[in-house]
Amino acid sequence: MKLAILSRAPRAYSTQRLRTAAADRGHQVKVLDTLRFAIDLSGPEPDLQFRGKPISDYDAILPRIGNSITYFGTAVVRQFEQMDVYTPNTANGISNARDKLRASQILARHQIGMPATAFVRNRADVRPAIERVGGAPVVIKLLEGTQGIGVILAPGVKVAEAIIETLHSTKQNVLIQSFVVESKGRDVRALVVGDRVVAAMRRIAHGDEFRSNVHRGGSVEPVTLDKEFEELAVRSAQIMGLRVAGVDMLEGADGPLVMEVNSSPGLEGIETATNLDVAGAIIDHIADQVAFPEIDVRQRLTVSTGYGVAELLVHTGADLVGRTIGDSGLEERDITVLTLHRGTSVIPNPRRSTELEAEDRLLCFGRLEEMRSMIPARRSRRRKVRKLPPGPLVDG
Repeated sequence: MKLAILSRAPRAYSTQRLRTAAADRGHQVKVLDTLRFAIDLSGPEPDLQFRGKPISDYDAILPRIGNSITYFGTAVVRQFEQMDVYTPNTANGISNARDKLRASQILARHQIGMPATAFVRNRADVRPAIERVGGAPVVIKLLEGTQGIGVILAPGVKVAEAIIETLHSTKQNVLIQSFVVESKGRDVRALVVGDRVVAAMRRIAHGDEFRSNVHRGGSVEPVTLDKEFEELAVRSAQIMGLRVAGVDMLEGADGPLVMEVNSSPGLEGIETATNLDVAGAIIDHIADQVAFPEIDVRQRLTVSTGYGVAELLVHTGADLVGRTIGDSGLEERDITVLTLHRGTSVIPNPRRSTELEAEDRLLCFGRLEEMRSMIPARRSRRRKVRKLPPGPLVDG
């Protein structure tokens, strides 16, 4: 295959390892500076130029988009996607992972375990938010911080309020998170490639430092993850739209807690700690997918007028509970079940004999009018407004 690695740091360890791994496997590979692309929308088909010349055909790209060029970098990746060039990490996936608040919202929607988190802007809401996440001490995170920068441990409520007020005064957005005491300055980094964890390491903070990032002086050691950690890491990466990701987790008292999903994980620390060929695993995954690439199902299936993709919830007490998919009447209504989500389990292409349970979530494709009719009316949370008297209002 012909592969382009999008990177502004061609001499960085990760870029060099990926380039070498691809070349050793007989692939054609080039490292291209992301900022030297020009997006061309003037012709009948989407196109790109590189250094002022039309770009040659590539089978796949591997984005290594830095935090400082997220907007332009994801625009370039999106253009490659429009040109049907395979990428393991989509533009949407990179954008989702880069925004800590958006990432937390997406993961929470899918019941992924995380430290209790709050996001507020008004000064009056800060103290209640701290109480909701479990009280002090709390961790305060800048939304755009990386490598442990912009992560502060506030030991008390008043200190936390002062820090947050100061950051807000400089137009910074922050997350307020519970401090997981039992993690004791340690976390786990799982490197997800495709649908499996190919390597994992434990990062340990140095001295009194609570941040375990290697850039903060933390040490690393290889670790063998149990099934719960592996499944959580893979599911988190897939939910974010990433097929290559570093998933950082805390070892909580009640199980793993996801801290962050990184779309451009560094390879030096984890390859050194585990002595595994992580770069090779990434290249092999891309090569396998080039022949059978994934597509944006929602985008492709919503083109037909009157048809689309929707998620249907099987409510407790609904007629669907206890019925099989084949007997549910969905097929007669021109609705096809693509995937069934049950708790933390995902059942792709469920059989017609699958019996539906309360709280199942069905990802369906079909007639939008029929699917809308199956969604119960939402309860209004607004107070009823009293009707005005027919006559004119008179001051008392």
